[in-house]
This record gives sequence, C-alpha cells and structure tokens, in this order.
Amino acid sequence: MSKIVVLGLDGSRDSMRAIPYAVEQAGDGGKIVAVHVRELLIGRAGGMPLVANEDEIEADVRRQIEEMRSADVSTELKVVSAVAGGPAHILADIAREENADVIVIGTRGHRQIASLIIGSVTHKLLHMTPCPVLAVPPAATGAGSASAKPDTVAAQA
Repeated sequence: MSKIVVLGLDGSRDSMRAIPYAVEQAGDGGKIVAVHVRELLIGRAGGMPLVANEDEIEADVRRQIEEMRSADVSTELKVVSAVAGGPAHILADIAREENADVIVIGTRGHRQIASLIIGSVTHKLLHMTPCPVLAVPPAATGAGSASAKPDTVAAQA
C-alpha cells in the first residue's frame, strides 16, 4: 500500500529505529518525508542550537537518508529550524502540507530530560496531528519482527 509518510528524526538511536516502520508504511511506490528539526534557544545574541553537537546529529540524519535513497526508498529530507519545544508543531504542519497518511516517530529522543519537564514530542504531536501517529517504542527491533509490535495511536485532527 503506497502512502505518504512523515518520519520524525532527531538523530537518536530510538528515532532511527522508526525508519523500518516508515519504509513498511510507505510500501511500494510510497514516499517518506523525513523531518529533522534543529531546535534553537533564542536570546539577545540570536538563536543557538539546543544541542551542542547539532551539526553531527544532522550529518548522521543526512547519512541515514542517503542510505534509504540508495536502497531505492523514495525519501525527501526537510531540515527546519524552530524555537525549542517546537518539533511537534513542525511535524504536524508538514504532515498537513504533504497530506500525509501517517507520522512515524520514536517515543524517546535526545531530549529525554527536557521531555519530563515540557512533555515529549510524541505526546504533544498526538494532540495536534492531522493523521494517525505510529509511535515506535525503544524496545522495537525493526519492522516484521515478532517482538517489534509498535504502539499505534490514532489521533483525530
């Protein structure tokens, strides 16, 4: 079944585990729109990346996208800068723009401590998404595995 899939990637191991699920959801002829959000802290001097090694993280995401493309998976990468706390809004907006069938995202990322204070991206996304969200838990080992049953949560717009 071909679909348009929005895939949220923050470079963490848990977000990378979501890739096989996105590929499976896209099916033959589908398209994956991978989204990496560069979160910025805004101050008097302008915006600074929230994560010190943002350039390395973005390079890892780009390498992963190139691997998907070399495996003949139709993949587009969008890198968007946003104020800290904004990735869920960006993912939901891109899903609307792309008329996505599903958003695939890991349940944990690089900002685990911040998520305890302000709420996880996945949790926020569930409250604003225009389509179902496939949330892949840390224990998932890849699509097709008997032990890799993701938590699927459908949210209505």
